[in-house]
Amino acid sequence: METLSVNPVGEKNTSQPQQQWGKNAKKNLNSTTQIRQQPQEPPTEVLALRMSPDPASQIPENAQGPEKLAAELEEESAKSRGSAREMPEPLQASDLWNCPDGSFVKKIIIRGHGLDKPKLGSRCRVLAFGFPLGSGLPEGQTELTMGLGPWREGTWGELIEKCLESMCQGEEAELQLPEHSGPPVRLTLASFTQGQDSWELEASKKEALARQERARGTELFQAGNPEGAARCYGRALRLLLTLPPPGSPERTVLHANLAACQLLLGQPHLAAQSCDRVLEREPGHLKALYRRGVAQAALGNLEKATADLRKVLAVDPKNRAAREELGKVLFQEKKQDAGLALGLRKMFG
Repeated sequence: METLSVNPVGEKNTSQPQQQWGKNAKKNLNSTTQIRQQPQEPPTEVLALRMSPDPASQIPENAQGPEKLAAELEEESAKSRGSAREMPEPLQASDLWNCPDGSFVKKIIIRGHGLDKPKLGSRCRVLAFGFPLGSGLPEGQTELTMGLGPWREGTWGELIEKCLESMCQGEEAELQLPEHSGPPVRLTLASFTQGQDSWELEASKKEALARQERARGTELFQAGNPEGAARCYGRALRLLLTLPPPGSPERTVLHANLAACQLLLGQPHLAAQSCDRVLEREPGHLKALYRRGVAQAALGNLEKATADLRKVLAVDPKNRAAREELGKVLFQEKKQDAGLALGLRKMFG
C-alpha cells in the first residue's frame, strides 16, 4: 500500500530530483532532526484520511444492531417519564390545612392519591418522626387503628388522629403547632384499610363504642388525668350525636362528666355549656346544677352561681360541697358590693 507523505509547514517539496536531495542532504537531515524534536499536529486533511475508516467499521464494538439500540432508547425514555411523574408538584396555598379547632396546621409535602381517607376502624400504616420526648407515640413505621387503642389518649395521639382523618394514601405532611417550639412533626400515611364513618355504624355498635370510651374516661379521671378523660368523653359524645331522637340517655352522663373535667382544666365557660346540655334534658340534675354554679362563680357571674347552688341545697340540704361553694360566692358578692359602694362614695362624696 502506498504511504502518504507529510510536508511540514515551510519545508520544500521532497519530490525534487534525487540530485538535489544529495546536494542538500545535510540540510534535509537537519530539517528532519528539527521536525522530530518539535513535532507538530498533522494537517486536517491527513487526519481525515488516516482516521476516517470504512463506513462499515463505524459500528461501535458493543452495539448489537439497531433493534437493541431502539430498545435501550425506549427504556431510557420510559424512565424519564416515570421520574417526571414521581416528582412532587409545587406547593400551593391549598396545601396548608388548618384543623377546625385551631390545634395545628398541616402542611402537605407530598400529595396523596385518591379521595378516600381513614375512618373509624381503619388500620393505618404510618411513618412518623419528630415527636417530643414523653409523647407516648412510637417513631418510625407503626400501625395505628383509628378510634381504638390507648395511643389516642395523649395530646399528640389526639392530634395525629385528627391529622390522619384528613390525609389520603401516600400523603406526607408536617404538623405545625402554635405552642410547639421544636421542629415540626412529619407524618406519612403509607396505606390504610377501609373503615366506616360513625353515621354508617348501627345504633347498637355506636352505643357499645360509646360505653367503652366512657369507661376508659372514668378510669383516666380517677387516675388524675382529666385531660385524657375529657377526650374519651368527647369521643363518646360524637358517636352518640348521630343517633336518631331522642338519642341515648348516655349523653346526659357524658356531658356531666365532661363538665367536671373542664372545671379541673380551667375551662369554666366550656363547663357551663356542658352543664346546659345536661339541664336541657334533666332540669333537676344536681351534679350539673352544682358544676354550673361553680363555673358561673369562676366566670364572675355571682348571681347565676348563687341561683344554681341554692337549687342544689333546696333538694339536698346536707350537700357539703354546695354549701361551701355558696359561702364563697356570698363572700365574693359582699366584697363586690363593698367595692362598688366605696367607688360610689368616692365619686359622689
